[in-house]
Amino acid sequence: MDAAAGKLSVVVIMVLVVVTISNSVSADPDMLQDVCVADLNNVVKMNGFACKASFSASDFFFAGLAMPKPANNMLGSTVTPANVMQIPGLNTLGVSMARVDFGPGGLNPPHTHPRATEILFVLYGELDVGFITTANVLVSMTIKQGDIFTFPKGLVHFQINNGSGPAAAIAAFDSQNPGVQAIATTLFAAMPPVSDSVLSKAFQISNQEVDAIKSKFAGYP
Repeated sequence: MDAAAGKLSVVVIMVLVVVTISNSVSADPDMLQDVCVADLNNVVKMNGFACKASFSASDFFFAGLAMPKPANNMLGSTVTPANVMQIPGLNTLGVSMARVDFGPGGLNPPHTHPRATEILFVLYGELDVGFITTANVLVSMTIKQGDIFTFPKGLVHFQINNGSGPAAAIAAFDSQNPGVQAIATTLFAAMPPVSDSVLSKAFQISNQEVDAIKSKFAGYP
């Protein structure tokens, strides 16, 4: 192989590596047609949803984020998703949103989105927000109306309203279905349940304390 051919081979390999990495880190697979409205009832299982044979404007519409939702639960917050499950037209488009309403002291508890980065815009009120890196470093600050904060993909994060009045925020995601795993409910409300021995050792608490926490999460999610 001559020098020119060798250099060309190196360039081709580098291009292939870059393309492969670029494809592997994209949030959702690229779309292959103008629209692929999700057929949520189709029995065919795939990465995403099969396309409906026909669609209408209503498949791309959702009014659920317009008004605040009650936050009178044990956490004092309510999340209203607007992903492919509510808007079938988002299938293959790689975006979604959510609204989070907080009562005074309300908490959107520590959780992760395994398939998406999140960017949060405060509609009104004031929130203390943060995420924890894999090096166990807390990155946090207080954000107010009109502010934006970003939570990197897959990292544990939270928001809490430490104010005396209500607060609300709109979240956007780079996935049609970002997924969510609330840490506490994932561990203490899993079905079948995670064994007490695992949780007691992980949290350095007694089996009785584990059972007490599990009882608080009965019925969740």
